[in-house]
Amino acid sequence: MADRPETPLLDGVKAPGDMKRLSDGELAQLASELRQETISAVSETGGHLGAGLGVVELTVALHAVFDAPKDKIIWDVSHQSYPHKILTGRRDRIRTLRQRGGLSGFTKRSESPYDPFGAAHSSTSISAALGFAVARDLGGNCPEGLGDAVAVIGDGAMSAGMAFEAMNNAGHLGKRLFVILNDNDMSIAPPVGALSGYLNRLYAEEPFQELKAAAKGAVSLMPPFFQEGAKRAKEMLKGMTVGGTLFEELGFSYIGPIDGHDMEQLLPLLRTVKARATGPILIHAITKKGKGYRPAEESNDGGHATAKFDVVTGKQKKSPSNAPSYTSVFGQELARLAAEDDKICAITAAMPGGTGLDLMAERYPSRCFDVSIAEQHGVTFCGGLAAGGMKPFCAIYSTFLQRGYDQVVHDVALQNLPVRFAIDRAGLVGADGATHAGSFDICYMATLPNMVVMAAADEAELKHMVATAAAHDSGPIAFRYPRGEGVGVELPEHGEVLEIGKGRTIREGSRVALLSLGTRLAEAEKAAEKLSARGIEASVADARFAKPLDKEMILRLARTHEALITIEEGSVGGFGSHVAQLLAEEGAFDAGLKFRSMVLPDWFIDQGSPAEMYKEAGLQATDIEAKALEALGIAQIAGKRA
Repeated sequence: MADRPETPLLDGVKAPGDMKRLSDGELAQLASELRQETISAVSETGGHLGAGLGVVELTVALHAVFDAPKDKIIWDVSHQSYPHKILTGRRDRIRTLRQRGGLSGFTKRSESPYDPFGAAHSSTSISAALGFAVARDLGGNCPEGLGDAVAVIGDGAMSAGMAFEAMNNAGHLGKRLFVILNDNDMSIAPPVGALSGYLNRLYAEEPFQELKAAAKGAVSLMPPFFQEGAKRAKEMLKGMTVGGTLFEELGFSYIGPIDGHDMEQLLPLLRTVKARATGPILIHAITKKGKGYRPAEESNDGGHATAKFDVVTGKQKKSPSNAPSYTSVFGQELARLAAEDDKICAITAAMPGGTGLDLMAERYPSRCFDVSIAEQHGVTFCGGLAAGGMKPFCAIYSTFLQRGYDQVVHDVALQNLPVRFAIDRAGLVGADGATHAGSFDICYMATLPNMVVMAAADEAELKHMVATAAAHDSGPIAFRYPRGEGVGVELPEHGEVLEIGKGRTIREGSRVALLSLGTRLAEAEKAAEKLSARGIEASVADARFAKPLDKEMILRLARTHEALITIEEGSVGGFGSHVAQLLAEEGAFDAGLKFRSMVLPDWFIDQGSPAEMYKEAGLQATDIEAKALEALGIAQIAGKRA
């Protein structure tokens, strides 16, 4: 296309090996072209822009020095992997990012041998890299071979406990391993916590940077006759500056901080450590999220995630919507309730904007806590708050709450503490794909004693469930809701407190009952209309609660209909399984009830639009209609009754 950037050097790079013939000056020019190509591509697809722009030079330097795919370059989270994909033979598909049948927005083993380890959740890279390093030394093998292992991890991801568990183990084992700390002072939101302050202090003293780089971890890489003097300088510096002591105590040689955008620093340093390192090395690189693209640099989140946008202005091309997002409805209702009750507080794990808690943080900063990327800590912190008489709302995406499940079980449910779990991104989430889908929370929450589990059918129901959770003090309670805009129903001024374990009947029929949990309710209503057109009257009910079940309503539907079908945006073992257990215990099947359960299929669904994903899942109105006909023993021919 005419408006795409001119990239003569990048045009000649079909694989990382093509970079080996370029001079250092040409590699710097390649980085500039790579940045422009990344901006151009993401402007057409949308996606995670800022993280990739922040590591352009680092990406070029790593692929110029190391020998991927034999050397394993592992991108933590991998929001920043778009430049890497362009350099590793996928440039011709880069404008299919995050689309149905296109490139994943994250690293993915099945996509390329240059993606040695899949990612999308944070803080896993060091553990994986250590696994590759140990496999190499134990004689493991893979088609591309096993060489060096390099983990690139951000300062936000470094705040998670898993990263330190991995570093502790790596330092103990002493394996040759490279960790690059990509320190851009931001993950999705600006970082919080003591580690962030520690990293800030590491590069606050400009005059010491060169001396620290020489005197700290680089000592072991110097020729022997330089080492003694460097060691003396290191001892002198101990009383003058913080340095990389934390990382060295974990067993790593620390080098830095260095400018992660300066190829004249990156290339010689990486060549040196590759040639000389014998144990674990941590290289601390300072970068800027969104580097080289002003709209991203000036954005509050560094241009973390964007819709399609105009390259010149940076203005996003979003489709207008008349309905508010579920996330904003949650955030506004919580802030309203917090104004009335000073015991209400909110906790998020590095996602204040993504979970809608930014409004709460703005109005009541002393009662809103960002615990950084630390879901385990966040859940138990909520448990302590609840035990201390507060009313904590733990707002974490479904896919990320999985990381704190032991704490949900042991520290909250077992002790019957009234923690309120606000589970955003429930169900299928679109372009982020399988790694971010909220497929399992109904299963893993509803299986726990003491837990109450709700699912909102629309944005008005969500308001009621936030109010219900605030009023529920007898134990833990969870409510789930999807990504994106609501269905456009009228919103009440205030949420009302629902009776625990009570559903609602939307439509009365006679032959088949459609029992929905969550936002498939609208599809169930459409299916009922289709069935009615065939002369089959269907009841439609909104369960509202996966636990406790509305036994009275469910058993009534079972007694008065030939067939009962449950529909949910979750995996097998969830709501439908609980209903089946109830029906079996009550002898409903003995009376001839035909029961079916519609759930997400037993495979991970790749990215696409939500409609495309739910079509693959078989959870649309036509699928519900077909399931009802099958249960009733009615065949279909060309969409008509046989």
